[in-house]
Order: sequence, then structure tokens, then C-alpha cells
Amino acid sequence: MDFLELSKKRFATRKFSQETISKEDLNYIMESVRMAPSAVNRQPWKFVIVQSGTAKEKLLQCYDREWFRSAPLYIICLKDTMSNWIRPFDNKAHGDIDLAIAIEHLCLAATERGLGTCWVCNYDPARLSQLFPTPGYEAVAIIPLGHIAPDCPHKEKQRKPLEEITEYI
Repeated sequence: MDFLELSKKRFATRKFSQETISKEDLNYIMESVRMAPSAVNRQPWKFVIVQSGTAKEKLLQCYDREWFRSAPLYIICLKDTMSNWIRPFDNKAHGDIDLAIAIEHLCLAATERGLGTCWVCNYDPARLSQLFPTPGYEAVAIIPLGHIAPDCPHKEKQRKPLEEITEYI
């Protein structure tokens, strides 16, 4: 499929089947993440793949929703707070931007493989850092990953018209 079709196909999946994600699919997705660009090629990120039952139960202490529980695997996306590039003109750190690019690579690669994802940012960050300590890193998002359940709710995308978001000068 072409990129526009892929972009249109990706949606926030909120119901997963319990089908296992193949090692090949997971490796493909994470290799796509690894190829994401970042400012000054710093690659200020780390991805914790949560798949064991014990780790999943810990993660649910940070964000516990019924739909979230249905995912067979989660990826905690962390930015390296010490090595992200900082723009010298205004001291703007670009770690969140760089990580967002990598996360969207993850989501689009998963879509290409027929899998679903959802950006989750409404979790308890203090609890997450307590349960999954990673010094020098800050969690930015949790991505549930899995096969989309046949009865997964899905609305057609509502996007602003192109004319409203672009300006030609």
C-alpha cells in the first residue's frame, strides 16, 4: 500500500485479540523504529517491551482500562533526558519530538503488518517510573500492540480540511 493509504488505515485500536505477535513482526516493527530520524542523530530513546504477565500487571497499576488490558504486548517509550538535542537559540529540548517520530514509525509499521496500536499518554508517570525505573530516561507514551479484534470499535477519521491547516505565502 502507498503511504497515504497506510496513514488512512492506521487508527487508535482499543480492542485486541489474544493472538500472539510473531517474532518476525515485532522485529520488523522495532527495526522500523530504529530507522527513525532524530535531531543531530542523537536517537534519544529506549523502548521497553512489556510481555511477561508480571510486567503487564505492574504496568496496569499505571493505567488500567478494560480495553488496554486486552493487548498482548506493550511498549513503554522513553526519552533519554541527557542526550536529546537542545536548540541553542532558545534551549528547546527535542527529545519529545524525536521520540514522537520514532513512535509513529512504530505505529505505521504495525499497521503495515496488520496490527493495531494506540498512543497512551494518560498514565501515572510517577508510578510508572517507580515500577519501571530507568535512570536518565522519562516515559513519554505507552503503546499497546496486537492483532485488532474483529469487533474493535472504529470510527471514520475526522480531520480538518487541507485548506484549514495549510497556508501558502
